[in-house]
Amino acid sequence: MEQMTAEDWLAPPLRHELIPPDSLAAFVVGSAARGWQNARSDFDIYVVRPTEWDSDTSVSISMPLNPPRARAETFYEDGRRWEITFWVGSQFDQMLAKVSWDEYGGNTAATEVLTPREELVLSRLGNCLPVLGHDWVMEYRRRLDASAFRSFVVVRSLGQADDAVEDALGQMESGHLEAATLSARRALGHAIDALVEGHGEYGSHMPKWRANRFKAVRPETISFEEYWALETMQGYDPADPRPWIKDVLTICQDISMRVETS
Repeated sequence: MEQMTAEDWLAPPLRHELIPPDSLAAFVVGSAARGWQNARSDFDIYVVRPTEWDSDTSVSISMPLNPPRARAETFYEDGRRWEITFWVGSQFDQMLAKVSWDEYGGNTAATEVLTPREELVLSRLGNCLPVLGHDWVMEYRRRLDASAFRSFVVVRSLGQADDAVEDALGQMESGHLEAATLSARRALGHAIDALVEGHGEYGSHMPKWRANRFKAVRPETISFEEYWALETMQGYDPADPRPWIKDVLTICQDISMRVETS
């Protein structure tokens, strides 16, 4: 697929009158923003406005914000599905306020700070492709980088990895090896998420891109080849899975000790 310009991205939604004149910013998100798309990929664009978008064809996406929703429009062009999601600028302020350093120093559990969709929205802000309102995007990206977002998601992923490690150990000791295998796989996913989140690669709620996010940062703690061998369960012996489980848990514990949380 040829590289698309900002004008190329804006032309289809403009033809469908989905880029209002008062838009503060518009940016491509998802796989297309990263160059990871394929022939079947949807094209997703976030549009930021001063006020809510409303139309007879839009659908609401519930959000714990004010206003308590985003609005989305979809259309098809040349066999490709496009989704335009409309946000109010103040909603980004609210999401960033939830991951301030003051909040990080409080008593809120890392798993309860943001909903998965809010986390996805902020993570996409960090790697989007601006096509309108470049200065707005850069300012909010700067604010995201200065926030405690990275610390919140790393702590969350590390906590989930540790919980899964404990599950796997207990299950292995009690002879529930199938359960221990599944817990070890879950621990590995969370540990790798924490590792790449520590390098600013977010998106753990979309594990299908975990390998791509790993390759984007190439952490020194573990090579891609080592990670991928574990992810694809190379060396796993169904007759005696204990060695593989122990290797995975050792890697997870090593990652937990090496990832910085702030």
